[in-house]
Amino acid sequence: MSATQQADTEQANDAKDATKVGVVLTEAAATKVKALIQQEGEEGLRLRVEVSPGGCSGLRYGLYFDTDVRDGDTVQDYEGFGVVVDKMSVPYLIGASIDFADRIDAQGFTIDNPNAQGSCACGDSFH
Repeated sequence: MSATQQADTEQANDAKDATKVGVVLTEAAATKVKALIQQEGEEGLRLRVEVSPGGCSGLRYGLYFDTDVRDGDTVQDYEGFGVVVDKMSVPYLIGASIDFADRIDAQGFTIDNPNAQGSCACGDSFH
């Protein structure tokens, strides 16, 4: 298998894995998550991404570190750490992309979700 074929196969597998979890991290987001996990220093930390009721538009995103994997959770290994999505959140997050910016005009994690039909003015919730 050529290097190009192998890269295409790996990219297809990554896309398939992302579909199962429903969310993809950009390189900047993955780097930041990895650094934060190392900073915490706790063994077995994973990034949990969830959707929960709330906010002015009906649903809100949650991003936090967790050591638990619950029944029905989907876990994807991601560049040295795990990304966990609960069963209820997966359909809302399929195709979503998480990015991280550290610039003077923008700082923090952002989620680009093609499933969101609209969001509130502050961007904290969606429907």
